[in-house]
Amino acid sequence: MPLSKQQIQSIEEVLLSSLRKKFLNYNPEPGSMPFHTRLLGKDRMALFSFVHSLNTNFGTSIFEPVAKALAATNFQSALSQQIAGTQISSEAFLVIEHIMTGLTTANTNPDKPAETEAIRAVCQSGEMRTVKPTKIDIKLVAHDETIYLFDLKTAKPNAGGFKEFKRTLLEWVAATLATNPEANIQTLIAIPYNPYEPGPYNRWTMRGMLDLPNELKVADEFWDFLGGEGTYLQLLDIFERVGIELRGEIDAYFARYNRL
Repeated sequence: MPLSKQQIQSIEEVLLSSLRKKFLNYNPEPGSMPFHTRLLGKDRMALFSFVHSLNTNFGTSIFEPVAKALAATNFQSALSQQIAGTQISSEAFLVIEHIMTGLTTANTNPDKPAETEAIRAVCQSGEMRTVKPTKIDIKLVAHDETIYLFDLKTAKPNAGGFKEFKRTLLEWVAATLATNPEANIQTLIAIPYNPYEPGPYNRWTMRGMLDLPNELKVADEFWDFLGGEGTYLQLLDIFERVGIELRGEIDAYFARYNRL
């Protein structure tokens, strides 16, 4: 289903606003790189520094607001930077530790539905402990009340970090169920694009820690989930159109560094 004109306009506005704000507030890093600068020019070095800076916050400044704009039409609610909850039961902590130990030692395979139900069974048992879990990048509530909590990651996350990613997903489940034991809760990792295209995404580093069908959405899997089939390809076209519209502003902005 194609995106509506309102969705397309909203995404374009997000992109234009984010990039123009970045230009307005951006100052290249002051570090001196005399050989690089003389070889490539001040404008290209400024562009290199800008792209590096943009990459560090692309998730919060671009992907999160775009995801919200897409999901707003298809979901009951779409929010960013949310908190799963402030308490987890002591028994749920023990279940999470048991799950993590089994996965770390490769004695068990990841099974998110079973893990969720194990946490649900003890979500309010024992002492309730105050916690400060990692913030949720994107929280969606579907029309059937299913809650989807997404942790947005870079295209090539550090393989060593998946143990903590998994723990975060389980803690979100426990914190949500602590206040709403009957909730239909899904917690997932989202990777906005596949750096290995046209080949498949290299998922082997996650296998054994994540339940891939139930805990991971990459590229079109993520964007099409938010906006409907074909959204990912439409989104790429939107980014290209906005880039063409801004090209004159971008060229003029970086050309000034050659005059400094």
